[in-house]
Amino acid sequence: MASVAATPARTPNGPGPGEASASFPTVASVPGPQEPEEEGEEEPAEIHLCVLWNSGYLGIAYYDTSDSTIHFMPDAPDHESLKLLQRVLDEIDPRSVVTSAKQDENMTRFLGKLASQEHREPKRPEIIFLPSVDFGLEISKQRLLSGNYSFIPDSMTTTEKILFLSSIIPFDCLLMVRALGGLLKFLGRRRIGVELEDYNVSVPILGFKKFVLTNLVSIDQDTYSVLQIFKSESHPSVYKVASGLKEGLSLFGILNRCRCKWGEKLLRLWFTRPTQDLGELNSRLDVIQFFLLPQNLDMAQMLHRLLGHIKNVPLILKRMKLSHTKVSDWQVLYKTVYSALGLRDACRSLPQSIQLFQDIAQEFSDDLHHIASLIGKVVDFEGSLAENRFTVLPNIDPEIDEKKRRLMGLPSFLTEVARKELENLDSRIPSCSVIYIPLIGFLLSIPRLPSMVETSDFEIEGLDFMFLSEEKLHYRSARTKELDALLGDLHCDIRDQETLLMHQLQCQVLARAAVLTRVLDLASRLDVLLALASAARDYGYSRPRYSPQLLGVRIQNGRHPLMELCARTFVPNSAECGRDIGRVKVITGPNSSGKSIYLKQVAKAVNNATERSLVLVDEFGKGTNTTMETCEDGDDLVFFYQVCEGVARASHASHTATQAGLPEKLIARGKQVSDLIRSGKPIKPVQELLKEKQMENCQTLVDKFLKLDLEDPSLDLDIFMSQEVLPAATTIL
Repeated sequence: MASVAATPARTPNGPGPGEASASFPTVASVPGPQEPEEEGEEEPAEIHLCVLWNSGYLGIAYYDTSDSTIHFMPDAPDHESLKLLQRVLDEIDPRSVVTSAKQDENMTRFLGKLASQEHREPKRPEIIFLPSVDFGLEISKQRLLSGNYSFIPDSMTTTEKILFLSSIIPFDCLLMVRALGGLLKFLGRRRIGVELEDYNVSVPILGFKKFVLTNLVSIDQDTYSVLQIFKSESHPSVYKVASGLKEGLSLFGILNRCRCKWGEKLLRLWFTRPTQDLGELNSRLDVIQFFLLPQNLDMAQMLHRLLGHIKNVPLILKRMKLSHTKVSDWQVLYKTVYSALGLRDACRSLPQSIQLFQDIAQEFSDDLHHIASLIGKVVDFEGSLAENRFTVLPNIDPEIDEKKRRLMGLPSFLTEVARKELENLDSRIPSCSVIYIPLIGFLLSIPRLPSMVETSDFEIEGLDFMFLSEEKLHYRSARTKELDALLGDLHCDIRDQETLLMHQLQCQVLARAAVLTRVLDLASRLDVLLALASAARDYGYSRPRYSPQLLGVRIQNGRHPLMELCARTFVPNSAECGRDIGRVKVITGPNSSGKSIYLKQVAKAVNNATERSLVLVDEFGKGTNTTMETCEDGDDLVFFYQVCEGVARASHASHTATQAGLPEKLIARGKQVSDLIRSGKPIKPVQELLKEKQMENCQTLVDKFLKLDLEDPSLDLDIFMSQEVLPAATTIL
């Protein structure tokens, strides 16, 4: 409870000036905004998908709560088995799937299977059917055009708004437009993210983004697992039990050196959507190669430091839209925008022939400087942290400044008022205070006397009793009522006016939300490429070259990126296939000689190839053509882990078994069976083992017989013979 108090005291001889004091109550210190806290407070992201399928075409739109953005996919052809839809579901893992109650038989069958997939528990999506009228084309267009979007300035006319949205959303994709309309209907009905807000608060939509699944490499989940592209492990910290998993030893894990959360998110997206667009691949490689040059190392490190200040802008914009902005949000946004300006200035000094540098230099517009300047000139960061609310700097609003001066001058003024009040009080009252409490106003506070026991004892002529707190009685007097009328509720007035200024500042920021969203897109891209350049520098990776003319794979001294980190020594291997040198390779060799590692390193090197380029089959069987080189040194077998032309003469399985610690008798028996197979002779059971088994079976039968009660009249020995003795005879004799 904030208050202002002034307290005079009497002398022992009666009323006197005594010592008067004026003070503000102690306010608990508020720690500065810790940026990781802002990241950690984010609620788990949910995706809500709306889908329509008609005449062999698919229309898809989904809402992502992590950035309050609607993503849409232009109408795309799909097979009756809806393989494209299945791929979308596997990738985005939606919380709910919304569709029309009037559906094609294929879609109905597909959704039925989806709802019954037990392996998706506990994240099995909720299937929601809306009336088909909610997906009408005209009503869907109307919903889109009449939506309240913070990224569209209020100054735009209806025509300008239509033109603006038409430049983002392809309205000629009719199924997609209907899916968007159905999604907006669902969001409004479920009130996703604003369930506890007033009904006039709409679901925040901070942008529309197009996504496509063309020119991508199709990789199934088993491949991701086998190649260790991703690998989740239980988190060892007891504080992370709720969040579940952490990234283990994986390709994503060793390459993820991103400084901001959205860079990490984009890197994961690139792994799950590997492109085969050569232009896109080469544009990424150009940036990585630039930062690998020794003279650009300092620039790379400086950019990486700036990227560490790029925080969760969509979450802040969402809070602004809902008027839930926190004190820390302003400081985080301020640092983000100024870091973005630093990125822009740095990229303007870099070669503009590289597209990413050019995009950052041009698209990080002066709107960023305007946002940073507004926040820096208006927001009192120190005062906001002290009061744990939004406060403004001096000289922003003269009326606020005047009220703050009055509020700061109250202690000395109230001291004089308290002296005058004390002169009119009973001589038994040693002291009094005049305090100011927000929302209540000015009160006269006196200490409770020993004689004041019952409530009726609190009554004092000329004063209105209000309440008792901490052995102090609080009253309204004629003077405190006069102060209320004269000064009003200063604290609340200041708070209300500063809140109004905050709202105006929020509107200025939201009107420029588009440039902030673009900052996040380009900064996250730069973050990923800097992370890949850092990994390439540390691990000695080389730039791949893609050629549309080369229908095959050519790898010179390839290395497995994970195995080389775990092995003491790692032997690189080359690989080449296609055209004249053959497109089918069969790798043979002993167990543990490196065949699987060789296959996986080839797979990782051509992860961005088309489905025509590569099929890897492990444990397929014996073959010829290529082998893993070995050498026998007495009883030892030496692995060179080197691919060479030729045929594997032996599997060396017994050596591998010995290394694995199998019993010598078992290994000897394995060699014996192998020799018999090679010579074409029959394989007979080991007599010692056979006799052991016979004795065990005999003992079991004898134990069963001894348990019989021969005096039991209900015992039927014929049944015992037929069910126990005769079946066991084949294993005993």
